[in-house]
Amino acid sequence: MAKAWNGARLAADRQLDWRKKMSDNIAYALLVYTALQIFVTMGALHGSGGSLLPYFALIILVAGIIPACRRFEKRWNRLSDTQAADPEFASQFRRDRMWVWALALGLPFLVTAMFKGLALAFG
Repeated sequence: MAKAWNGARLAADRQLDWRKKMSDNIAYALLVYTALQIFVTMGALHGSGGSLLPYFALIILVAGIIPACRRFEKRWNRLSDTQAADPEFASQFRRDRMWVWALALGLPFLVTAMFKGLALAFG
């Protein structure tokens, strides 16, 4: 007998797993973060007039995001199989997802702006 593949059936086949959802969000956020980091920092490099500050910004950006993402990932990977499928974790997931994306979207602009400000102040 052929299995009916409709939206309801597909949704029933997929079990909720907060660990996978957070891992996916971190992976996508890191892709966006990397793209922003390249474009924002490259823009700063072109306008810096030979300053080393944009290179320091790159180092800080890399050093800042990796530990933060690892902390989020570890936190969610500690869940048991039962906890990972528990809908009660929805609010914590939304909070952590918001922080992951806020860091990924904001950190490249924030650090680059800070270093540009320092370059103006001391350059």
